[in-house]
Amino acid sequence: MESMWSLAAAIALSSQIQNEAIRIPISVLSSLSTPTLLAADTPTSDPDAESTVKSLLSSLKRAGYSNASQGIWIQTTNGTMLASHNGTKPISAASLTKIATTLAALDTWGTNYQFITKISTTGKIVGNTLQGDLIIQGSNDPLLVWEDAIAIGNAINRLGINRVQGNLIVTRGFYMNFETSPATTTSFFRRAINAQTWSPAISKLYQAKRSQISPPRVTISGKSLYRSNFTAPNTLLVNHASLPMWQILKRMNTFSNNEMAEILANTLGGGRAIAQKVGTTTGLAGEIRLINGSGLGQKNQISPRATVAMLIAIQNLAQAQGLSLADLFPSGQCRCGTIRHRNLPVGAIVKTGTLSDVSALGGIFQTRDRGTIWFAILNRGAGDIDIFHRVQDQVVLALTQKWGQLQNVEQGLASFPSLPNFKPIPWQDSDRNEIVLPSIELNPK
Repeated sequence: MESMWSLAAAIALSSQIQNEAIRIPISVLSSLSTPTLLAADTPTSDPDAESTVKSLLSSLKRAGYSNASQGIWIQTTNGTMLASHNGTKPISAASLTKIATTLAALDTWGTNYQFITKISTTGKIVGNTLQGDLIIQGSNDPLLVWEDAIAIGNAINRLGINRVQGNLIVTRGFYMNFETSPATTTSFFRRAINAQTWSPAISKLYQAKRSQISPPRVTISGKSLYRSNFTAPNTLLVNHASLPMWQILKRMNTFSNNEMAEILANTLGGGRAIAQKVGTTTGLAGEIRLINGSGLGQKNQISPRATVAMLIAIQNLAQAQGLSLADLFPSGQCRCGTIRHRNLPVGAIVKTGTLSDVSALGGIFQTRDRGTIWFAILNRGAGDIDIFHRVQDQVVLALTQKWGQLQNVEQGLASFPSLPNFKPIPWQDSDRNEIVLPSIELNPK
């Protein structure tokens, strides 16, 4: 089954196919707010959308860009096809690839999964000194940054440790500040846990965060070492939990962070494994070709239809756990990250993608008359990438104006109460360090 049935068709046919191989997913039948993907041969049915797409293609053709290199898919939540051009053709997707990484991560770990970095020791605590090595056991956390390492240092201080009379040992999977080199990450960590070695930039960051924790002071007398794994007996001191998965993904997508995407993708098995996973989830394996999880490289190719299919699958997974696309991607009103200088309406939730000759935009925008519109626009051609940005924004704005622009998200909920709620949930970070009382001699007299 290449794509999901429309909701109406699913309800009508479910009683007829119970004993056949093809089954309608329970998620499709469970809620009228579940978006559905259309089949490739569904005819377009909206003159406004068709006219707007033709205008886009004409503008690009006049500027010297071949229509054969452009791809578009536009549909409503309830299964009305609005416009398509090369809709099923895989096109270089740039950072729309991160939509696939997002779907694979949610499907594998769920929205609230946290990576746990373990801080342990081979020795014992005597006075304010840890007599032994300090071990950092990595967990593939893609977003462990200065603030996290500073908080870990503070937790070590709270154990009564100010000095490590041994080495700092980090294991495979420990990354910091989007760096994966062990030499770099160990240097960063040593500096973070000892405020006396902070650079002005780190001090400024600490002050800007108005942290409630004291600046840590942990000095390490030994060397910095790397081990692929650490099997010697050791005692756990601190568990550091990452941000929940949905917050990691929101930051990755808002800033289109390639390093975060690659760490997640490598943990998931690489780009081809992600393509296989999301291809199975969407039923569109032939329209998704990936070599990595970030979108770097022209060989990451996704069709416009598959882009929309992945967004729908993400929404369905998120909705089942109390979230929505608004909690995973930047929205038009935030004017942040990669959409800081884009001209997008209130209610738009999008992912951008840009390479030297590729620009892509996929997501949703919300209208008064048509509800939520799901779309993907993938453009390719050597020249001025900004022209692609402009025509993409113009399509979204033109259709929003024709179908009624929302003044705020609440208006959309009032107009279409049965459709998905794309209002982001409030969230505030907290202390994510668990101090484990060690079963070793602790501050003996």
